[in-house]
Amino acid sequence: MLRLSECLPRENSRDYALRTFKENIINMDLPPGCIISESDLAAQMGLSRTPVREALIELSKVKIVEITPQKFSMVARINYDLVEESRFLREILECSVIELVCDMAAPQDIEQLEENVQLQNLYLARNASDQLMVMDNNFHAKLFDIAHKSQIYALTQNFSIHFDRVRRLALESVKDLKIVEDHAKILEAIRTNQPKQAKELMQIHLSRYKVDAVAIRAKYPEYF
Repeated sequence: MLRLSECLPRENSRDYALRTFKENIINMDLPPGCIISESDLAAQMGLSRTPVREALIELSKVKIVEITPQKFSMVARINYDLVEESRFLREILECSVIELVCDMAAPQDIEQLEENVQLQNLYLARNASDQLMVMDNNFHAKLFDIAHKSQIYALTQNFSIHFDRVRRLALESVKDLKIVEDHAKILEAIRTNQPKQAKELMQIHLSRYKVDAVAIRAKYPEYF
C-alpha cells in the first residue's frame, strides 16, 4: 500500500503522482524489485491511469522504474553505478553551494540550520528514521536556498532517488551513523566562514555511503 499525503497547492495530478511515487520508493513502501500496477496505483490515489502512467514514464527516464510494455512495471533494484552517479552530481553541486553559503548565510539562516540539527539529534536518539530523513533533506535544501540555487536543487531530485534510497537504508542498517555529526560540523564551518573546510566536510559526508554499503547489502541482499 502506498503511503499517501495531501495534494499540494498548485500540484496537478501528474506531479502529485510523481511526488508520491518518489517518496514511497525512497521510504521503501515501494521497495526495490517490487512489481507495480498502473491500475492499482491509480485506484489507491483516486486518480485516472493517465497521470500515473506519465509519472512512471518520468521515473523510467532516470532508471528508477523499469517498464515492460503490455506487461508490468517494476521498481528497479539498487545499482551502485547509478548511486555513484547520483552522488557525483550532488558532490559537484553541493561542494560549490556550500562555499557560497559560507559567504551568504545570514544570522537567521544559521539559526534555522541550528534548529534543524537539533531536531536531527532528537530524531536520531528516538530512532525515528522517517523524521530524521526529512530533516536531513531539509538541511541540504536549505543550503541551496541560502545560495539562491533552489531551482537547481529541484531539478536534481528525480535522479537523486538512487542516492536517497541508499541513504534511507543506512538509517535502518548502520549502527554508528555519522550524518548528524557531519551536519553539525558543516554548520560550524558555515558559522565560522571556512569555505574550504565546509567543502571538505561535505565531500566526506556525501561519500559515507561507500562505508555503509557493506552493512546495507548484508541486511537487504534482495534489494540488489
